[in-house]
Amino acid sequence: MGRRSARRVVGPLEQRGGVDAVRVRLPAGHWATLRDHLVDRYARAIGAARVDAMLAEGAFVGADGRPVAGDEPYAAGRSLWFHRELPPEERVPFEVGIVHRDERIVVADKPHFLATTPRGRHVAETALARLRRDLGLPHLQPAHRLDRLTAGLVLFVVRPEDRGAYQTLFRDRRVRKEYEALAPYEPGPAGPVTVRSHIVKERGVVAAHEVPGAEPNSESRIERVERRGGLARYRLVPETGRTHQLRVHMNALGVPILDDPLYPVVREDGPEDYGRPLRLLARALEFTDPFDGSPVRFESRLRLAWPG
Repeated sequence: MGRRSARRVVGPLEQRGGVDAVRVRLPAGHWATLRDHLVDRYARAIGAARVDAMLAEGAFVGADGRPVAGDEPYAAGRSLWFHRELPPEERVPFEVGIVHRDERIVVADKPHFLATTPRGRHVAETALARLRRDLGLPHLQPAHRLDRLTAGLVLFVVRPEDRGAYQTLFRDRRVRKEYEALAPYEPGPAGPVTVRSHIVKERGVVAAHEVPGAEPNSESRIERVERRGGLARYRLVPETGRTHQLRVHMNALGVPILDDPLYPVVREDGPEDYGRPLRLLARALEFTDPFDGSPVRFESRLRLAWPG
């Protein structure tokens, strides 16, 4: 597979509520008309009648912003755009805080339960969509991601041309991330303890797992910093960024993070319990700015609530 181009294709449709239109790139194929392809592509999800209705409404547009007709000849390589019809989403009842904002970046305090970017059933109700709307920054993009159930710092980039520089910092592990977690107290050395293991997250499986004996692909440094009865507060510093890494490593130490719905036992899916967030917070980000070379450190203003 060839190297993916870094050039961002700007579509003709404006965002709706901070959500981008979908770009449809037409592949090579045998379809005679645009309708034939769109029905093949989307009828299973929304039905052929709805595809026809969207064509009649002018919902699908070409690069010039003009609606396309279903009977137009099919042309592989062409791009179309349209807005998804989004089902209602429950609003996460917490606000996104702003820790820092300048002409290049926004450092936000994402609350628990709010997804960073559109994915699955969370599209309009995401930190990215909210910030685009609230700050009037339609080109805002994240430089990295934070799990939906984890609260704390996320770095967003204001201008598309600057995004690669900040993404490279995270890719090359030149950002020091510091987390906090509440978990059971375990007698023994306060730490720090370094945990290394091989973590696998399979597509379609909600929980990740460790592979005993395999070459480690993850590393975390974990230190107990405070005790309150049978619970403790831990400082977590990941050296790598595997999916659910800190949650998996805390569980492996016998101190699973409080109110974790996956580790050690997968909780049955159900309505969100906003009173029982995962007690994990992305507390600090520290790096050298790629543009002016200045050292920067950002700290979350959120705090983990002790139970009781």
